[in-house]
Amino acid sequence: MASHSKSCSESVQSNIIQFDKCLEFLEKAGKAYTSPKFRIWKEDHLIIFKLLVYFYQDKPNAEKHGIDLHKGILLTGPVGCGKTSLMTLLRFMLAPKEQYLIKSTRDITLEFIQDGYSVINKYSKAAFQQTSGELIPKAYCFDDLGVESNIKYYGNETNVMAEILLSRYDMFISRHMLTHATTNLSASEIENCYGNRVRSRMREMMNVIAFEKEAKDKRI
Repeated sequence: MASHSKSCSESVQSNIIQFDKCLEFLEKAGKAYTSPKFRIWKEDHLIIFKLLVYFYQDKPNAEKHGIDLHKGILLTGPVGCGKTSLMTLLRFMLAPKEQYLIKSTRDITLEFIQDGYSVINKYSKAAFQQTSGELIPKAYCFDDLGVESNIKYYGNETNVMAEILLSRYDMFISRHMLTHATTNLSASEIENCYGNRVRSRMREMMNVIAFEKEAKDKRI
């Protein structure tokens, strides 16, 4: 057990990230914005460190942990392990122009029912914002990827998130539009849900950071 703790502590060393201070900030923010009972669990330290390495662009540690700083993040793990909370809280540690928007995939499908195919464009090819006179791609974190259902719109069945992800992949290639997501699904379940093409595109535009299958349910 001692050797495991030592190897874990060695894995979270950085000349760029003040890890203890980051953990302290995340715990305080979690209590303020999610739940007074929120806490950071020691077994999640490495996951959090990898996310910080990505968002702080820590190149030496990114190389060490196999993280491509030019891609987005796909945070995976079982229900209740804290994926959404972490992606929500990490936004507070970023400069305003670097902050991504978080959107529930279920809410997007409900938007599609109301507004139709323009919603796909809204979250992909039209997802730009004006910053200092320049059009900048909007980064989104799509929360709970896989819980939404295929939608019938005027008789046509559409996998809304599959279409959005494919369009955002095109924009990732042409305009470096970053996409993040959280999901409870495994790689094979993603393929079953969205097809091989979407799974392949997601692999190309996202780093997979995964909680253990046995990760604690923090809601209990």
